[in-house]
Amino acid sequence: MSDPTTRDDATGVRTQTRTERRLKRPRMFKVLLHNDDYTTMEFVVYILQGVFHRNETDAMQIMLHVHKHGIGVAGVYTRDVAETRIQQVEALARSHEFPLRCSMEEA
Repeated sequence: MSDPTTRDDATGVRTQTRTERRLKRPRMFKVLLHNDDYTTMEFVVYILQGVFHRNETDAMQIMLHVHKHGIGVAGVYTRDVAETRIQQVEALARSHEFPLRCSMEEA
């Protein structure tokens, strides 16, 4: 790496160049819940409140959207957080013997 300090021989003044780096925002991913014929609506609301920290009203609205349209967005997160939330949903669904599916796609 080169030294950012330079000396102007004509004036004898030292100057330092500052390079400004901008961080890119991380890519965001939608966590999607998929409707099935076996997972209860109550369990989906439980997942939305427990894993995705939704209030009861929002959880009910998302659950109804998933029920009517077959798929719905539970939340939008960075890749690591989205993957963790999916693992949590899958583990809870398995432990309660529900086939609830969860996936992610880039937002």
